[in-house]
Amino acid sequence: MSKNLDAKVKKIPVQLDKERHLVFDLNAFCEIEDKFGSITEAFKAVENVSMKAIRALLWAGLLHEDESLTEKEVGKMIDIANISELANAITEAMNTALPDPKN
Repeated sequence: MSKNLDAKVKKIPVQLDKERHLVFDLNAFCEIEDKFGSITEAFKAVENVSMKAIRALLWAGLLHEDESLTEKEVGKMIDIANISELANAITEAMNTALPDPKN
């Protein structure tokens, strides 16, 4: 058995309309693949600070808290002043959720 099966999803706090927690579980990654085609493309979009990508990834990472959230609702929660902080939180949450390729 792979050591990756022991990994637990880590909740990464983000301050939006209130403190929320990003979780990239299987459902979130499926939504991301639907939007971007692959996880790799999603990472590239965040690195390029695509506003649309940041909104979409935040949305996917928040669905575990509220499946009725829309991307536009998430967009209203975002303060442009902390967009780089949010991009870093997304990257951290996604990296935490993905298995280490070295294992």
